[in-house]
Amino acid sequence: MPKSSSGNAQLPPPLGRDTALFLDFDGTLVGLAPTPEAIEIPPALVPLLSDLRDLLGGALAVVSGRQIDSIDRFLAPLRLPAAGEHGVQRRNAEGHMQEQGAPDLLPILDIANELARVHEGLLVERKHAAIALHYRLAPQLEAVCRDAMSRAIQGHPALELMHGKFVFEVKPAGINKGIAIDAFMTEAPFMGRTPVFAGDDTTDESGFAVVQPRGGIAIKVGTGPSLALHRLESPRAVYEWLVQARDLLAAPHTPTTEESPRSPE
Repeated sequence: MPKSSSGNAQLPPPLGRDTALFLDFDGTLVGLAPTPEAIEIPPALVPLLSDLRDLLGGALAVVSGRQIDSIDRFLAPLRLPAAGEHGVQRRNAEGHMQEQGAPDLLPILDIANELARVHEGLLVERKHAAIALHYRLAPQLEAVCRDAMSRAIQGHPALELMHGKFVFEVKPAGINKGIAIDAFMTEAPFMGRTPVFAGDDTTDESGFAVVQPRGGIAIKVGTGPSLALHRLESPRAVYEWLVQARDLLAAPHTPTTEESPRSPE
């Protein structure tokens, strides 16, 4: 599938009541920050997501590289269906959690910690089944981080290295956001709906590759090439689009996604 650029992508259409809405977290719902714990949650975001969940019959999920308990902490008291660690963890609409067993990551963790000890500005994040090496505060170290983490997984076919925005992450192979979205789409209340997924990072491309062949809508947030045919420029634009969606869904008659007017090409 050819990739779009910011110059030829469309604004996303309004959401219909038949939507299954999937949202990335960092860089999509909230702005990026120097460290994962430094993000700021807009005060109106949680009630907005709660309203959308109710208006969509529960068919709203967060699909993130974060662990689910981190998502819950930032969105408290709201507990949404969620996929964490790119799909290693998944909680369905009934609250049942599925979690892949953690591989032996201690050798990877040791290498990442040693790199962070030697180079100022690196941050090591230990997740349930992954090790993330963040270099947002030291972008000049991208190649150093890539080389070290690539060497670390040599001889470990069950692991793979994923590159996101200012982060290299070692995680179980064969797991991604697209697979997580596919799993949600086999379950109520998502099943039979039109999938819509918004994300900002290269790690979201697997999700875009799943929703568009299903007749759904993929939304790239920010700049850069993407499979997504629709685009919003920033988390603020995502927020405004979601507010518009909430208001339209709350109106007396809301068309389905297929009936909704689309932006001119």
